[in-house]
Amino acid sequence: MVSHSGLVTVMERAARKAGPRLRRDFNEVSHLQVSRKGPADFVSMADQRAEETLIEELRRARPDWGFLVEERGEIAGDPDKPRWIIDPLDGTTNFLHGIPHFCISIAVEDPHGSQGRPEITHGYIYQPITDESFWAEKGRGAWLQDQRLRVSARKDLADSLIATGIPFLGHGNFAEWSRIFGAIAPEVAGIRRFGSAALDLAWVAAGRYDGFWESGLSPWDVAAGMLIVKEAGGFVTDYRGAEASIHKGQVLAANDALHSKLHKALATSLR
Repeated sequence: MVSHSGLVTVMERAARKAGPRLRRDFNEVSHLQVSRKGPADFVSMADQRAEETLIEELRRARPDWGFLVEERGEIAGDPDKPRWIIDPLDGTTNFLHGIPHFCISIAVEDPHGSQGRPEITHGYIYQPITDESFWAEKGRGAWLQDQRLRVSARKDLADSLIATGIPFLGHGNFAEWSRIFGAIAPEVAGIRRFGSAALDLAWVAAGRYDGFWESGLSPWDVAAGMLIVKEAGGFVTDYRGAEASIHKGQVLAANDALHSKLHKALATSLR
């Protein structure tokens, strides 16, 4: 059994407290699909309940830490202490439509990182339906439960399965995405859009996907996933090839061999 820090234990406990409720709510959603009002209100309540559970559990363990949360934004804590970055339900649209692909994402941001600037030090992504926990600690590798994660070893785009997020109603730059898709799709074995950026990144870390690109992302979508990919030996940058930040909203992730090829195709398409 791999040993992890107390912080990962705290994150796991919080996620596993919120997970069963999300599972129950998810099963309930399928019964609501037929009602005229639809399940949208119910799903936003499920989201809020998961968020409350996570905040309550994490606050119990670290009372003076702040939060950056999807629904409530910033909740101030001691500015010298780390803060939690949480997405209680990444993949809401899947959840709403009865598609069992969504997750809870929790990250720790230390205000005084290795270069004296804020840095993600811990990431935890939990899929309540499959009961999978993807997690990483900076400098200590990435794991699925107690199995070490490594990004895929594929070298050729022709063999690669790449994930993306497609712009949708009022969200994202469709013209930009179309140009990138036009450059990458003919070169690869397949492209998938599964609807949860956090899980997409976890799957890149696990070698299920060979790469991932998306823009218009929020910090809570990517904070945990970006660390997990890096700790699994992957590269994560923005579209220009510069080090990715959780605040840039752009992510290109893959192993080193594929990252340079994907980046070349992506950069050329945006010229």
